[in-house]
Amino acid sequence: MIIDWLEKFTPVTQALIATLFTWLLTAMGASLVFFFKTINRKIFDGMLGFAAGIMIAASFWSLLSPAMEISESLGKTPWIPAVSGFLCGGFALLIIDKILPHLHLGSKKSEAEGVKTNWQRSILLVLAITLHNIPEGLAIGIAFGALASEFSSITLTGAVVLAVGIGIQNFPEGAAVSVPLRREGLSRFKSFWYGQLSGIVEPIAGVIGAITVISMTNFLPFALSFAAGAMIFVVIEELIPESQLNKNNDIATAGALIGFSLMMALDVALD
Repeated sequence: MIIDWLEKFTPVTQALIATLFTWLLTAMGASLVFFFKTINRKIFDGMLGFAAGIMIAASFWSLLSPAMEISESLGKTPWIPAVSGFLCGGFALLIIDKILPHLHLGSKKSEAEGVKTNWQRSILLVLAITLHNIPEGLAIGIAFGALASEFSSITLTGAVVLAVGIGIQNFPEGAAVSVPLRREGLSRFKSFWYGQLSGIVEPIAGVIGAITVISMTNFLPFALSFAAGAMIFVVIEELIPESQLNKNNDIATAGALIGFSLMMALDVALD
């Protein structure tokens, strides 16, 4: 089994393997550009909702809930590290959102956010998805790094489930970058290249997250909650609004419910 194989490695190496897996699924999603030039907007909005649902479920079941359990086992007031970490994670992404130049899908170049630049529209679109992937990689890295602490609420199976859940929603995210770029006139290869490139930040963030929590065990509840806050920021700031742009509200909502249910089932049933 995959769990037995992963047990041979250190938590940092496990985090690297897991985030390389999520990057691979991003690349697989981006590869759809070799077969399709467009994606039906209803399907696309459903995919965005699905990704949002997975991220919301992962934020609670895999990050916030263990954070509160660990805080209690350390003799701390459970909600204080969870709330403070959650808010700090969201605030950190808010700062990055204001600084990093990026462009949301379906927006005009004049509506680009962050520091003003003359970068091409394609680069700005890639950076928008890259912004999604920073907290995802961080969350996986923290989950695997937490294994070094040997708290009972953190298990290798749980960390793997988190990686699988995020990997599943990375597949449509890869397509969400590459297919629009192809539609804007880029070659299939360039569209694929930019699509997979948006996910390469996850292994970097994953290794950083794992190393950080290993060196500071008492910091773990805050770190888990920080990752959750960052992911929820992305969901509310970007995924949900983008899924509603074309008035496919019911489809996007159904996608979110399915994504949440899938992640919840994986986390509870397999942990």
